[in-house]
Amino acid sequence: MKQVLLGLFFATIFANVFAQSERYAGAMQKNLEAFAAAKTAAEMHDLSNSFERIADVEKTQWLPYYYAAMTEVLNGYMITDKAGADVIADRAELLINKADAIEKNNSEISCVKSMIASLRMMVNPMQRWQQYGALSSQLIEQAKQQDPSNPRPYALLAQNLFYTPAQFGGGCTTAKPVAEEGVKLLNAFQLKSPLHPSWGKTQFDMVMDQCK
Repeated sequence: MKQVLLGLFFATIFANVFAQSERYAGAMQKNLEAFAAAKTAAEMHDLSNSFERIADVEKTQWLPYYYAAMTEVLNGYMITDKAGADVIADRAELLINKADAIEKNNSEISCVKSMIASLRMMVNPMQRWQQYGALSSQLIEQAKQQDPSNPRPYALLAQNLFYTPAQFGGGCTTAKPVAEEGVKLLNAFQLKSPLHPSWGKTQFDMVMDQCK
């Protein structure tokens, strides 16, 4: 009888854990599908809130905080008036730091931190380039070191170089080789799960198309 009761106990725990895992995966997949279709700043902000709600329920999963931060950064990129970008960057930084607290030394997280630094620079590029431009570049290099197989640091770097004037070391001459290397990495990259970051193709395609 004792063994039967123990078996029922562990079966119940397993069933509850499995159901919770299924709910988490389902909620994340739904949000990722909405993310792929999102086109406006408001949609990105709403998605950030939705990912954060998942993260706050799960507590030990870094991916929902990662996506909450990333969609909030994209909200900041999309807004017309960059004067409000610092507030958005503050929120994104809070979210990505929560992901970092769960998953240390992660290349994907460093990429989002680089994006946040770039967003802060956009508020006043002339005055902020030295601080936040340098920080963004440092974080890209950190992401490359943390996972040399990750194509996303190369996507950010290729994009940044493309938009940097040639006299400052940018343009197609420097951006295209980085994009070419990134495409190779993207084609070879093995996703840990369907929920893990897979972006980069859009950035590479843009640079390659513009730098033919």
